[in-house]
Amino acid sequence: MESVGSPELWVAFATVVVVMLAIDLFVVGGGKEHRVSFREAATWSVVWVMISLLFAAALWWYLEGSAGREVANQKSLEFVTGYLIEKSLAVDNVFVWLMLFSFFGIPLELQKRILVFGVLGAIVMRTIMIFAGAWLITQFHWILYVFGAFLLITGIKMWWFADAKPDLENNAILKWLRGHMKVTDKLHGERFFVMQDGVRYATPLFLALVLVEISDLIFAVDSIPAIFAITSDPFIVLTSNVFAILGLRAMYFLLADMANRFSLLKYGLAAVLVFIGLKMILIDIYKIPVGFSLAVVATFIGISIGLSLRKEMLERERA
Repeated sequence: MESVGSPELWVAFATVVVVMLAIDLFVVGGGKEHRVSFREAATWSVVWVMISLLFAAALWWYLEGSAGREVANQKSLEFVTGYLIEKSLAVDNVFVWLMLFSFFGIPLELQKRILVFGVLGAIVMRTIMIFAGAWLITQFHWILYVFGAFLLITGIKMWWFADAKPDLENNAILKWLRGHMKVTDKLHGERFFVMQDGVRYATPLFLALVLVEISDLIFAVDSIPAIFAITSDPFIVLTSNVFAILGLRAMYFLLADMANRFSLLKYGLAAVLVFIGLKMILIDIYKIPVGFSLAVVATFIGISIGLSLRKEMLERERA
């Protein structure tokens, strides 16, 4: 499969990711118990978005000099579109994290530790899945139709069950974990395991971590096929995914106290998945331009956010 990912680009990308992860893990609050403030989350959300846009600009500059302006325009637009799609779909992941932390009673100062592992796990899982997906598309072109149908069905289900509340108490994975290991009744700081009377116990923090990692995997299954509808270039797919993930933890703390204000956002995300699914199914009949896809995704997300805020304002006026 053809890719613009030259050795120089891969090294530059890896360097940026490693440096930013190091800053995030060891400088910004470190690995210590740390309550992330709204101001800190907002600042880092802006920083991550700016770094992503700077990477897109640097990618355009490099490709303009090595492959020509047409390729530079196309690939940088694919990156921005993929980044927006992944960032938008990641919002649903944030809502799931909020639900999990509320269920287990994880305070804000302990949530950062779980999300550190969640982000690292998501990067590893998505890297493996992206290269596997790129190989499958190269070997079996028809799998694009499978991806498209899957996204279409997922989008319809998301719309249909947008207001449904998951029953975590009867979650099969959670019941299996509790049936196969001893679990403490309360948290023990940042510890995932503790020794009590010579027996190792898992803490609720560990159960929350397992479900966060599983939710990352489930959302990767949804979002990765979505970006393959935009581009099949592994470099663009991976970089846009990883940059969206790197800013996910900051976005979580930014939205933690505002989730209820975006009650209709799931409908916008569902519409995005349906559109991307149709785009993929029609790929050999009509190729929808990347710029048009970017506009459609931005419009769906913008409308759903605007309607959510409008709904909240009307409800406040009636109260």
